[in-house]
Amino acid sequence: MPLLDRTGLRDDIWVRSEDGASGAEHVIVGFAYLDAALAGNGRGRKIGVAIANDVKASALEPYLEQVELISIAFPNYGDGRGFSIAKQLRALGFKGVLRAHGPLIADQFAYALDCGFDEIDLPDSVALRQPIEQWLAMAGTISHTYQRGYGAQNILDARRAARTTV
Repeated sequence: MPLLDRTGLRDDIWVRSEDGASGAEHVIVGFAYLDAALAGNGRGRKIGVAIANDVKASALEPYLEQVELISIAFPNYGDGRGFSIAKQLRALGFKGVLRAHGPLIADQFAYALDCGFDEIDLPDSVALRQPIEQWLAMAGTISHTYQRGYGAQNILDARRAARTTV
């Protein structure tokens, strides 16, 4: 699966191991195994966690200082719950790497970045259908949003400001 960030393709240093049994230096464990992986982390390795898109961000709050990466599953491109989770995790103060995992489409790349994702782990089938150049072209396409707090200028606030200056 290709790993993409705002600059292009990158090597993935993380190894997925549902129960954390891998001896890798950077390991992503399932949420059910997170406590055990953190408790047994005497080797000083970096721990990441993979979550489904129905896990509440608040359930991860006790771990935000201990994990380096959170991988949020997107079962299909039409299920946007992962975007909300990413936004909530950033609001809770998570400073590590946020990874979207699943079949997003290039049109969603700018929004994923605005929601706080750092990278997207794409299925090979999506990468073949939408070349990386297409993804990178989409990275900076959001200049205004309707919602506040996404980094881009809010359309409603811009309209309100325009009315007051006339």
